[in-house]
Amino acid sequence: MIIFRTDQYPLPLPPGHRFPAQKYRLLFEAVSTFAADLIETAPAATDFELLTAHSAQYLEKLRDGQLSKAEERVLGLPWSAELVERSRRSTGATLAACRTALLQGCGANLAGGTHHAYTDHGSGFCVFNDSAVALRVLQREGLIRRALVIDLDVHQGNGTADILADDPALFTLSIHGANNFPFQKARSDLDIEMPDACDDVTYLAQLECTLPALLQQQRPDLVLYLAGADAWEGDRLGRLGLSAQGMLQRDQYVLGLCQQFDVPVAITMGGGYGRDINQTVAIHAATLQAAVTLFAATAQPKKHT
Repeated sequence: MIIFRTDQYPLPLPPGHRFPAQKYRLLFEAVSTFAADLIETAPAATDFELLTAHSAQYLEKLRDGQLSKAEERVLGLPWSAELVERSRRSTGATLAACRTALLQGCGANLAGGTHHAYTDHGSGFCVFNDSAVALRVLQREGLIRRALVIDLDVHQGNGTADILADDPALFTLSIHGANNFPFQKARSDLDIEMPDACDDVTYLAQLECTLPALLQQQRPDLVLYLAGADAWEGDRLGRLGLSAQGMLQRDQYVLGLCQQFDVPVAITMGGGYGRDINQTVAIHAATLQAAVTLFAATAQPKKHT
């Protein structure tokens, strides 16, 4: 197992911006306490790789800083050269995590899950669609035939669903809040909408009646798991009611099923906007701890320097 980081690449934001960029550094520090030997710096996605899911015109706009004010508003982030580099790294980290999973059983990205980005524009804090890029690249290289996206971020993976809509070999599952962003949803291969304040029991029961049958039906060569922390009850943008223990049970169930079905799994973090950023980081870190326990049990803790 290898865990890829991007936090050392700055993401300049104006004071008071609601995107919690600092959580990635805090998450790296948290994961370093139990899996320092597994962490590597993410490679940057190349133009060739990005063009598997994004238009040349969009890449040119990003490269040259030519996004309009309206496009920046939809993206939710101000353009900067650092934003583009960070986004390349985050996408490259997901691709690297997928490659690692195919070789070793599991790989992880300490960022990623940027599932609102479309072919020709960014949206909802997402510049590039890392899931779509990674799966398209692996498919082009002949490393996978079929893949399953298990998107458990509280927001629907609309960009991923749209980009991959015409490819039945790349199946998209999104389990998300019914009354949350995006308010005009795309159509995933399977969308399951959960009610506001949905609790642990209801959510976990939905997983149990969905995932085993889906894995049996799809027989994917790879699972890409978006483990959003924003289904947690304390998330500012979430609206669901899962406890921290319920979130951990979710992760253990998904990862355990992948192991049971002998399917490689790559993990991305997705969203997390807790009122207390340290609690959001703790939920993300617990996801990685669950993966390390299952897939890299022999990893030894090492103090980060």
